[in-house]
Order: sequence, then C-alpha cells, then structure tokens
Amino acid sequence: MDRPCILIGVPVNEGAGRLGCDMGPSAFRAAGLAEALRALGLAVEDRGNLVAPTRNVASHPNAAIKHLATVASWTESLSEAAFAASALGLPIFLGGDHSLSAGTMAGMSRRAAAEGRDLFVLWLDAHPDFHSLDTTVSGNLHGVPMAYATGQPGFEPHFPRLGTRVDPRNVCMVGLRSVDAAERRALQAAGVVAHDMRAVDEKGIAPLVGAFLARVAAAGGLLHVSLDVDFLDPGIAPGVGTVVPGGATFREAHLAMEMVSDSGLLSSLDLVELNPFLDERGRTALLMVDLAASLMGQRVLDRPTQTY
Repeated sequence: MDRPCILIGVPVNEGAGRLGCDMGPSAFRAAGLAEALRALGLAVEDRGNLVAPTRNVASHPNAAIKHLATVASWTESLSEAAFAASALGLPIFLGGDHSLSAGTMAGMSRRAAAEGRDLFVLWLDAHPDFHSLDTTVSGNLHGVPMAYATGQPGFEPHFPRLGTRVDPRNVCMVGLRSVDAAERRALQAAGVVAHDMRAVDEKGIAPLVGAFLARVAAAGGLLHVSLDVDFLDPGIAPGVGTVVPGGATFREAHLAMEMVSDSGLLSSLDLVELNPFLDERGRTALLMVDLAASLMGQRVLDRPTQTY
C-alpha cells in the first residue's frame, strides 16, 4: 500500500457508561501498533490525539441522555478529521468509546461521495448501536453512532447536520448478541445486514464476511471497518466495559481481518472500546494490535510468538 496509515487518537470516554476508554489511545501505542504496521513495510504517521472543544448543543427531552454536547462536539471534529485524513492515507482511529464512530463514518461517507462512490461499513460488535436519541434508555451515547450515520430520524438539531448518510443497506454487522427490541425493529426497517453469533456458529464467519466483501468490490465502494473490543469473547479480550459472553474466537476474528486484507478494499478503521483499566497486563490491547496487523497484511505463518 502506497498511502500511509494515519493514526489518530480519540480519547473520548463520555459516550460509555464507565471510565477508562479515554486511556485507549495510549494503550494502543504502548502495545506497539505503529511498530507492528511498520514491520509490515507500511508507512505510519501518528498525528497524536484529537481534541474536540465542547460546543453549545440544543438540549434533548430524553432526560436519560448523558454528555450530549461533548459527544456531539466529538462527532463534528471527527467528521472533519476523517474526511481530511482519508484524502492523504488510511486513517486508523484509536478509541475511545464507540460514540466516535458517528463522526468517523460521517466523514468517510462524505469522502466516498466526493469520489463518486458509496461507503460500506463492516461493523464488528456485540451491539448494533442503533438507538436513536429518543429510544436510548441508558443514555450512553456509544449506543447511537450507527443510527446517526445512517440518517435515522431524531438527531437534529442535537448532533451535527449529516452531509452524506451511510446507506443502511451497505452496513454489515457481524457478532451481534445484545440487541434491544427497539434496535431490532429499527434494523429490520432500515435494511441493515445483521448477523448474530448464531449465524456465525451455523454458517461460519467466512461466508458472512466474504459475501459482504464481494458486494463492496462489485460496487467499487470504500470500506470502513469498525472493530469493537466486545466483538471478541471476553475470555480472550477482558479489557472492555460492556462484557457480553459468547463472542468471536481468536481465529474467527483473525480470519475476518485476513479476508478484508486479501480484498484490498479497506479505506479506514476504528479500534474502539478498549478500557485499559479493565485489562489484564495489556492482553486486550496486544490482541487488538495483532488483529490490526492481520487487517493490514500480516499472515498466519508470519505471526511472531508472543511472550508475556
């Protein structure tokens, strides 16, 4: 790949229900993400951490919502950062909680439109994050980014005006195992391709990911991958605040990454919900870095033995 990997730290924690995700960017760096990418022969530019000044935002009648102004401000800043960085290289956003994806997807959708293409999103997560501001009960805004980015109603004037939405039919979710009733109805109505862990168990992860990548290739689209720590089984990735048993195994996750790498379609990446405070001697951070390396070209036979 000729274009550099552009690392952008996003120390946002306000979208999550507990403290710690703001330390994620430092943990990814300490786990050797830049070094792993350079070892694959890739150019890496680390732009440090993004800062999002809080702006005035209209209040919302849902009293459960937390930190609306802060998350909306991050969304605006990240949309601009994603659009700008994607003109120069492959942006990798180091989270931070999953609320950051509202901005990264908005910016990448704008980039795709500027190139006359469509944006496709591979969403690897235990949760669809498809709540609206009206339906969220927890009020934690890491549960709304996909609904916002796909143009679901109810976000204006509270969130930034969405320039180019992601077509929900161009979203493929893999690994779901915690979906609220309101989200289930909204996903079905919007036409999102949603595969829960039963589908992974019954069919295997390769056919599910492979069919989606074939669609992206046929459409000539840009591909954004959003990888949440809780996509993985907590037995191998304990450093996350939203623990849902029964997630992807080590090999399932690596296979998905390797398939995306083989496709040559990747345009941008989110690494989200790493909470170093809950991790065990960096296990989760190291695994996420290893997965990112597989996504960028590392192969099974080339993987070094890990020592702890």
